[in-house]
Amino acid sequence: MSATFVLGSCTTYRRLTYNEDNADIVNPERGFYIPSGTRASNFVPLDAAMLKSYRESPQHIAKATYKVNASLIYRGYVLDIFKDKPISQEFLNNLQKDFDAVRSAGLKMIIRFAYTNTAKDGNCNSEYKICPPYGDAPVQVVFHHIEQLKPLLQKNADVIAIMQEGFIGIWGENYFTDYFGDASTNGIGKITDSGWNLRNQLLKRLLDALPKDRMVQVRTPQIKQKYAYGPSATVTSAPLELQEAFNGEDKSRIGFHNDCFLSSPDDYGTYMDYGSSTQSRKPANEFLRKYIEADTKFTAVGGETCDDTFSPQNDCEPAGHAETEMKNMHYSFLNAAYNTDVDNDWDSSGCMNSIKRKLGYRFVLKETRFQKKVKRGESLNIFFEMDNAGYASPFNPRPLELVLRNEQTKEEKIILLKTDVRFLFTGLHEIKEEIQISKNLPIGKYHLFLFLPDANIGLSNRPEYCLRLANLDTWENNTGYNDLHQTISVK
Repeated sequence: MSATFVLGSCTTYRRLTYNEDNADIVNPERGFYIPSGTRASNFVPLDAAMLKSYRESPQHIAKATYKVNASLIYRGYVLDIFKDKPISQEFLNNLQKDFDAVRSAGLKMIIRFAYTNTAKDGNCNSEYKICPPYGDAPVQVVFHHIEQLKPLLQKNADVIAIMQEGFIGIWGENYFTDYFGDASTNGIGKITDSGWNLRNQLLKRLLDALPKDRMVQVRTPQIKQKYAYGPSATVTSAPLELQEAFNGEDKSRIGFHNDCFLSSPDDYGTYMDYGSSTQSRKPANEFLRKYIEADTKFTAVGGETCDDTFSPQNDCEPAGHAETEMKNMHYSFLNAAYNTDVDNDWDSSGCMNSIKRKLGYRFVLKETRFQKKVKRGESLNIFFEMDNAGYASPFNPRPLELVLRNEQTKEEKIILLKTDVRFLFTGLHEIKEEIQISKNLPIGKYHLFLFLPDANIGLSNRPEYCLRLANLDTWENNTGYNDLHQTISVK
């Protein structure tokens, strides 16, 4: 860090520059996640001590050549014994215990519910040789299950980073389904309007089951287009625009999970047109990729790799374009355990450490300017230059606060700033604000910190849920504050 003093309108400012920390910062709601799953027929609960180790100790997973520290887990719940009946109270109790374990460990969850993870092989028409019946649940059963889950989702939204739509089809991936419109060649080869309407009803129920500040990820971009504009929507439907971002409306709360990232030219159907009653299926790869690149600037994106045959395209630059794709599509998280053939290539080719650092947001403080002195009852002008070196901005709300700590008494005054960190997209930002100093603030010298706590009051004072800047010598581990190494005198 280096400091200089500048004059402005007869006021002396202290200008301070900062050095980047090149480490992979274990920050909330971003990075490589560790997957976990359980079946209702044999519920294996999460272990808080093991979860805590994911944050604190580098984890070597499966056949991976790399290690990760994780703030996120994926938790898949297979409702295999509830396809024809309500969810039992025992399962709901176990689900609450999982939420409690995650909260105790200081992590957050990506959650998905499905009815089967088993594909049935056979002599059928499917392009993937997966045959019906697929094993998901009837529409009204699914709708009732969502109503049963709603109280727990609302109660525990603090540790739900995001929910994936799930429920429909094998793996909850919304494709091979017995009840919501089978687009495979086992069926009529497209989804009719009635199928889209049922899917839209499910997604609406799921959005309503979560608080307004939580998103739902869908498996393909067309799922969002058909929800936002109706079953007749085309693949050229408009993405979100800036004025719609993070406004709490349904359209702004739908993100994407790509479970076959860089696996084929269309990522195994991710960028396909599935038609409608009045529309046949048409080439869509180019249109849907452009849609995703635009829409995901304002929504959450994550997923996993699934096949290493799409090489060299899925390799590091310059042979492939793995990082370029993550940046263009604003990836916040990826599976640390699948597919390790792909991920190991990133490790051996030298881009894994860069991907670890850049998944999601990565805020690097470049410069601050503060007045040396301010009078009580008057305004204080503040200036930050911040670089988001990550692929995306935070997708959940998070306050940005300035902390004034009295150097003599250690008492603190926290001032909420106006800046919404979700709009700090990839690139350089200048944050300029004018804050009012209370007439009642005690005279003295104050040390300054930047504080980005969790928006949930129950987690806001837990450092593991606070956002850490990627700078050297700024993190205060016991509070979750970022030390600006600036002081002001209040007169």
